[in-house]
Parts: sequence; C-alpha cells; structure tokens
Amino acid sequence: MMERYSRQLLFSPIGEEGQKKLLKSHVLIVGAGALGCANAEMLARAGIGKITIIDRDYVDWTNLGRQQLYTEEDAECKLPKAVAAQKHLQRINSTIQIEGLVGDFSVGAEEIVKGVNLIIDGTDNFETRFFINDVSMKYVIPWIHGAVVRSYGMSVSILPKKTPCYHCLLQAIPSEGLTCDTVGVISPAVQMVASYQTAEALKYFVSGEVSKQLVSFDVWRREHSIIDISKLKKSDCPSCGNNPAYPYLTMETGLKTAVLCGRNTVQIRPQQKQQISLAQISKRLQPIVQNLKVNPYLISFQAENVQIVLFQDGRALVHGTKEKEKAKRIYQRFIGA
Repeated sequence: MMERYSRQLLFSPIGEEGQKKLLKSHVLIVGAGALGCANAEMLARAGIGKITIIDRDYVDWTNLGRQQLYTEEDAECKLPKAVAAQKHLQRINSTIQIEGLVGDFSVGAEEIVKGVNLIIDGTDNFETRFFINDVSMKYVIPWIHGAVVRSYGMSVSILPKKTPCYHCLLQAIPSEGLTCDTVGVISPAVQMVASYQTAEALKYFVSGEVSKQLVSFDVWRREHSIIDISKLKKSDCPSCGNNPAYPYLTMETGLKTAVLCGRNTVQIRPQQKQQISLAQISKRLQPIVQNLKVNPYLISFQAENVQIVLFQDGRALVHGTKEKEKAKRIYQRFIGA
C-alpha cells in the first residue's frame, strides 16, 4: 500500500514516518463545493486515513465548471454532494475510509467532530465558519480557513490556544461579503486556495505546526501578500479569549429566521444590526437577478421564484416561501452574510 505514496515518501519533510501519521489521521471537510472537492481529492490521494465530508446541497450544472469531483450524471440525478463526493473519492483511493454526510454543520452537529484531528473549511458563508471556529476552540481541534471569489483567494490556519481565532481575525481583517453566485469565480483561484489548505494540513499532521500567517493572492493580477497574524489574538474574544463563551454553538446566534404569521414569507435577520451599502449590493446583483429596484431604504429583487426585500440593517424578507432553510440559503447566496 505504501508504494502508491512513493513520491510523497521521497519528500523529506514527510518521509515514511510522516506517511504513517497521515494514514492514522482523520480530517473533517465542511462543505463539498469547489474548495471542499479540491481539498478532498488531494487529501485522499495523499493517504489521509479517514475523510469525513459534510454538505447540505446537491450537484447542479453550475457546479461542474470548478467542483472537480462531480460529473454530468451527478448533476442530472441531482445527487447530494456528500454522496457524490464519497462515491468518487472511494474510487480514487479504496484503501482509506470515506464518509459522506448530507446535512448542515450547525447547532446539533458537534457529535461529528469526535475523533477528528483537523477541520478543513470548504464553506461559503460566515454563519457556518463561526460555528466551525467555536467547535474548534471548544474541542481544541485545529482548522484551516479558505475563501475564494472572482480570481482572489486567501487561507489561514487556526490553532486553538496558539493563534488568533476566526472571530479575532475578522475584527482586524473585515470581509466584503462577496460570493461566487454574485461576482463569479475561476477555477485556478480555487486550486490555489485548496493547495495552501492541503499543504497546511499535511504539515500539521507530520509536524504539529501550522503557519502563523494569512496568505492572500489574485491569480488574474498575479498579486500576492502575506500578513503576520500572531499578534491579533484578543484576550476578550468570546470564542478564544480568557473567558470563552462559544456563542456560535447556541441556537441564538447566526442568522435568525421567522415565518411571518399569515404570509408566505420568511424574515431573515443577522445576529447583529449592520449598515450595509445598498448601492454596492445592487450593482453586483444587477446582472444575475430580475426586477431589481432600489431606493434609499431598501433593495427589492426576484430570484429562484421568490422576491427578496433587503433593508439597510441587513434584515430581509423572502416572499414566496415558508421554508426557513430555503430562505436562509437564498439570503447567503445573494447577500453573502
């Protein structure tokens, strides 16, 4: 079995002893989209002993341009991504354990991390990332964050008790809230982010170390930057500070949803009120939604057979459904929070 990893064994930082450690490791990949697929395939080929991959979505035709594990047949059958990923990964390496889980990694999913040595972020929304972060901090499981949009990508490794957590980082390095569904993405950027994430995972398993730098790049513009994050850890952080409360492990955090009485409408409300730029959001939504209307107080548009009304404080009404999860998914796709 070791012969299949012969070229990896020749890489001195791994070698035979390192490969044995990889074969005993268990990785959880949250999200089976573009980053999840790329990480999963590289880790499977590298000989990680067990890979668990969780995702709530199914394979769609729009996924095939960058999500490398899936086929046209998967899209035709609308196969759940976790199921399709498990099937294809097992064909790539039948000697390791592959577990595909269909569902959300959210409140109630903490049981999934039992026996997990490392978490890889393949998600596309802040809510799930904050949940990953608090799970990581509470159960002392390192995780590797990755994000990609347009031709831009970034990655950073988070080691409980040793590095700043995701909550700390966002205070210093805020996100613009862009998503692949609103501004697009190209596959080379995906591969770059996943390469950094997988390399960090292999490094951690063989040495116990991770980089204390955030790397970002734009593959189209050939730009690259590195930020030292070692001093960004905050003592009063609710997730990794001196008195952690792990706020995102409770039902009261993240996006709040409520079905409005007597109406076929779900209200979405972020955890914290925020002032968002309606002009910027409307500009990026213009090419991909229908009947977009803007005034100084709100944006209204149609997408996926529903009407969305977005207010300046981040609150939205999703008209045309009573399904909370559907409304939340649409909000995360088009608003990006």
